Amino acid sequence: MVALEEFIELIDEFQEVADFVTVYIAEAHPTDSGDIDGNFDISTHKSIKERIKAALFLLENEELPCPLLVDSMINEAKKSYAALPERLYIIKKGRIVYEGGVGPMDYKVKEVEEWLQKYRNEINK
Repeated sequence: MVALEEFIELIDEFQEVADFVTVYIAEAHPTDSGDIDGNFDISTHKSIKERIKAALFLLENEELPCPLLVDSMINEAKKSYAALPERLYIIKKGRIVYEGGVGPMDYKVKEVEEWLQKYRNEINK
């Protein structure tokens, strides 16, 4: 969960210039798929109630200093932002100004940090 720790540090550093949210989408490695051992015991969500329960479980087990939104069961956020298993975006005035690569390999918090640093410098001139 190193990427999550980096994301939390980013929130702490830039909360005065940006709003942050996390969107809980379909479970990337549900236990019923059998592809990863030792993960949290979360099965594929069959209802919005199960997805919300999994999101609450995440909040109980990870410190997240921003709102956690939950995607619908028709996976609107996951599909719109090609976000499985994870992805970073910056949206400014309703437009995407940064689209990160698909995680975990292309989940680059440092790129978001660099963008936000430039933005902070611009607004503080």
